[in-house]
Amino acid sequence: MSHAQAEVQVSVAKTANQLENDKCLKCHANHIFTYDNIVTSAKGKHKMEPGNVINPNLFYNSNHKNFKCKDCHPAGFEIWPHSAEVRMEDKNACIDCHGGDEQYAKFHFEEIEKQFAMSVHSTKHKEDFKCWMCHEPHSYRIIARSDSITKNVVTYDNNICLSCHNNINKYQLISDKPSPNIIDKHEWLPNQARHFQHVRCIECHAAKADSLLVAHNILPKGKAVKLCVECHSKNSILMASLYHYNRSKIKATDLGFENEIILNSSYVIGANRNAYLNMISIIILALVLGAILTHMTFRIIYNKRRHE
Repeated sequence: MSHAQAEVQVSVAKTANQLENDKCLKCHANHIFTYDNIVTSAKGKHKMEPGNVINPNLFYNSNHKNFKCKDCHPAGFEIWPHSAEVRMEDKNACIDCHGGDEQYAKFHFEEIEKQFAMSVHSTKHKEDFKCWMCHEPHSYRIIARSDSITKNVVTYDNNICLSCHNNINKYQLISDKPSPNIIDKHEWLPNQARHFQHVRCIECHAAKADSLLVAHNILPKGKAVKLCVECHSKNSILMASLYHYNRSKIKATDLGFENEIILNSSYVIGANRNAYLNMISIIILALVLGAILTHMTFRIIYNKRRHE
């Protein structure tokens, strides 16, 4: 089979999937859907639950764009009205499809599952907390591996956290507590808005894992990083998380700066030291101290001779 023929077959397969999905999206892509009322034999309209509205544009740009709805949802959903039985079935977790598959080995799903099992999300909420609460399967797409613009990665990943922690309706799906005010909770943080724009929540709220692109072991709030020096230093934890995988993507400046990769995105005080400037500053300091000592020595000698 030629490459051109293969491309045509792939294109046909995608079109077939979209046509199949249209059977579901004719309702689920809209906030209002119509149906045949089997009792009155009339057309009816109903409001779709917000959580069941699927944006086709987001879906066909997501990681799962080549899937058919029935690849994940049971066959019972082909019948409308959907029965309570199929609607109550548990949704699949990421590991159900991606676990033990060599094709996805580079993503380390098994390690992600282990890390997540240790996280406060899992230990505190048990089976109530699912992968899809953070990674909405109809819109989620990988960005940390595909986008070299760090600010885009920060914005996308932080919006995942804020989709729950800044949304009381979603937050109370797993907690009866009032949703915490993110701004108030971080009032101790200097230049708060700038931090939110340039650093992901998980840099301070998750344990680092060298084998994972994105840490999944979310720590209790009492263990969150609050020491400025953790990021604002030569050994910045940002190099083990946010910028860890950018080393091969972004060209270093090679001008003597420590952590040049961070400098390509933003200036982090203390983390972007320059070896040459450090040396020059030490030399200048030594010259100044030397000049002061020399001046003091001559003054002492001069005063002694003056009083003899």
